[in-house]
Amino acid sequence: MAAIIAITNQKGGVGKTTTAVNLAACLAALRQNVLLIDLDPQGNATMGCGVDKHTAPATSYDVLLGEATLTEALQWVEKAQMQLLPANGDLTAAEVNLLEKENAPGRLRDALAPVAWNFDVILIDCPPALNMLTVNALTAAQSVIIPVQCEYYALEGLSALLDTIEKVRKSTNPGLRIEGLVRTMFDPRNRLANDVSAQIVEHFGAAVFETLIPRNVRLAEAPSYGLPIIYYDDSSRGAQSYRELAKEVRKRLRRPAVRAGEGAGA
Repeated sequence: MAAIIAITNQKGGVGKTTTAVNLAACLAALRQNVLLIDLDPQGNATMGCGVDKHTAPATSYDVLLGEATLTEALQWVEKAQMQLLPANGDLTAAEVNLLEKENAPGRLRDALAPVAWNFDVILIDCPPALNMLTVNALTAAQSVIIPVQCEYYALEGLSALLDTIEKVRKSTNPGLRIEGLVRTMFDPRNRLANDVSAQIVEHFGAAVFETLIPRNVRLAEAPSYGLPIIYYDDSSRGAQSYRELAKEVRKRLRRPAVRAGEGAGA
């Protein structure tokens, strides 16, 4: 059975999609059978894998609405050797249309059920908001990876996200757990970044991944070429960091994840 992990943060601009695409590619490079699900209407994860979101014959919208099966909608990403469920702007209509469907929060979970055994890891790139798409991702997932930018409002946003995870646990997914927090866009020369990083570790302890994802020009450039960083510039610091993160994630998947709220120091 696949490890199903939602990559989410209600705050935008924290490296969520960058983490989803590059972690998926690095796990695939470790010989894991990977599925990346794009559940963001912006379709950035889709484009970051080199897939044209405008011409995709079927997307996550079609799967959620029952207009296509997951298998029918999947696309093979040859360069990264992984499967992708693409997304585009059609997903903006899903919020309203899902309300007309039975079991709206569980549509993705139900769609995954027949194929989850075919994968080692399924990563879900969530939109930067609490809506029915995010609820679907958190309902389908076993655990959550939270990218956290090492800037001033980071901890405030984390508090809101933990509340959301707890609400999902109480309503649709009692087993939802935190796999870990990833510190992103880290610049060791920046005093604030170091201070916030230390605060995150103090509050969340062992839930924080050791790997730090740096601010890196090559990492920022890679999506415009439709390539994960390890296929754009494998010698870059960004590529090296995501390879290390993938090793950490694979190791953690072999032991119990952290329940939401544990290690928060509160």
